[in-house]
Amino acid sequence: MERDCLLLLTLDEKGIVSALIFAVLILFFGGSEGLFFLSLLILFLVLSAIATNIGKKKKSEQGLYEKSRGWKNVVANGLVPLLVVVLFYFVHGSFEETLVFGYIASIAAITADKFASEIGVLDGTPIMLLTLKKIKKGTSGGVTALGLAASFVAALLIALTSFIISLNLVAFLIVLFSGYMGNIIDSLLGYYEEKGFGNKFTTNLACALSGFIISIILLALAGI
Repeated sequence: MERDCLLLLTLDEKGIVSALIFAVLILFFGGSEGLFFLSLLILFLVLSAIATNIGKKKKSEQGLYEKSRGWKNVVANGLVPLLVVVLFYFVHGSFEETLVFGYIASIAAITADKFASEIGVLDGTPIMLLTLKKIKKGTSGGVTALGLAASFVAALLIALTSFIISLNLVAFLIVLFSGYMGNIIDSLLGYYEEKGFGNKFTTNLACALSGFIISIILLALAGI
């Protein structure tokens, strides 16, 4: 059964160690919500692994299959959520709930991005979102109809947790929108990445940060 059985995590040794460090920090700074925060990150890992293994044979033939990812990938995807949890540790009052929603939005964003990249390559020829020109598969900033649809489903799966814990429809829609837009911003930045400005690390960071910031702004405007 190979290493796929390890929750299909698709992380190498350093990636697993980094993920465990992040887990301990999130449990510590998350306090009473630590298990909830950690469970969402674990859900992200599981969903990401599933997305990575969808169409594995086809992606391998195209040279687009990444068997494992390291500590840089863990940091790129997990740093913003961790910082949100640290902020949550020092904040008290009504803003705590806002930060919880913001945290969920950041996870929704990186999950949407993962689905877009892993499932989107199984579609036809992608286009560069910023220029609408056809590009080669695997190029940063490229999108396909399948990828956009998959990213929406991913953002929806994560955003649903905000509704489950609050039954607040407005907050749920904001988290869903923010998570999806985080992925769109990731794709837009991919264009500049191809031009030599930034890299996958900075783009992934921006994806999670965008989801968080957009959600905080919209939640404030909605009075949540």
